[in-house]
Order: sequence, then structure tokens, then C-alpha cells
Amino acid sequence: MNTNRASMLGPYPRTAISVILLALVIAFSFSGLRNGTWVNLLSFFEWMETTPFGLIGKTWGGAFAVVEAFHLVALGVLGGAVIFSDGRLLGLFSSLSLRSVVDGAHKVFNWALITIVATGIFMVCGVAVKVYYLPVFWYKMLLLAVGTLFALYIRKPIVDRAPEDVSPAVLKLTAVASIMIWFTVAAAGRWIGFS
Repeated sequence: MNTNRASMLGPYPRTAISVILLALVIAFSFSGLRNGTWVNLLSFFEWMETTPFGLIGKTWGGAFAVVEAFHLVALGVLGGAVIFSDGRLLGLFSSLSLRSVVDGAHKVFNWALITIVATGIFMVCGVAVKVYYLPVFWYKMLLLAVGTLFALYIRKPIVDRAPEDVSPAVLKLTAVASIMIWFTVAAAGRWIGFS
């Protein structure tokens, strides 16, 4: 049964599922359902500001600053993991084993991503209603979802295969796409700071 499903979706079933999910998100964003959903989310964002995280974030600027510092450090670590592993896919650091670089960087990437999400939730709680009205916040959330899906369901299955089973051009394109996606996520996050 699983063999039939895998053959229907081609050699990369998780990649196909990710592309389908992305297409559904894009279709949703252009449909009339988006506006209704967005309006209904306002009460959730108002509630976020009343949670303990929201109250701490609003009243204790020092706590917000410390959490934001962890958020930025985790972003730097995530960026370093992406650049190091994707740089290796692009042919840099060729004296190091491809498998050890990719596996080590993926572990660091996962921990950094968890830290970014956890600290990001805390930071949003402090200014939830403000970011609710910022279009760039929603772009960043979409980009973060795309980046996470890309890293876990497209990039990881490709690089987990034996290097001789994957075309060098595919590895290089995957690395360039990964760097571009995560740079865009970081840029959108920085743009929130200017909004």
C-alpha cells in the first residue's frame, strides 16, 4: 500500500506533499477565505497579550530584551548552520566529509529553529495586536513555514541520499534555494523591526 502511494507521488513523496501544501496555502491566500480567517484571528491575538508571556513582554522591557537576544543568537546559529551545510553542498569546505557536515549542521539547525519559534512566540505575545496589523509579520510566518517545510521535507530527503545517487546540479540548486529562503526569512524578520 505504501509502495503504491510512494509511486504515485514519485521518488520524493514528502517533496510532492510539501509542494501540494504550498499550493494550497497560496490558493487560500488568494481566496475570500483569507479575509474571514484574518478577522477571526484578532480575538486570538488579543488573548495572547493577556497571557503571562504577553504581560511580561509588555511590562518588563528587560525580559523582552533578553528573550529577543536569545532569538537573535538562535537566528545567527541557524544562519550559520544553513551557510555551513549549504556551502558544503556548493563545494566549499571540501576537506570535510559531506555527511558529517550535513548531519551536524542539521542537528544545530533543529535546535536553533526550536529556540527561534519558542522565543518568537514570547515576543509576539508582548505585541500581539500590533503585529496582527503588520502585513510583514504574516509574510514572515508564511516564509518561516516555507523554510521549515523546505528544510525538513525537500532538502533533508535529497541530502540524506547517497551523494552518488543525487546529481551535483540538484545538490547545488537545493543549497542555493535553501540559502535564499532563509535569507528572506531573516530579512522579513528584520523588516518587522522597522515597522
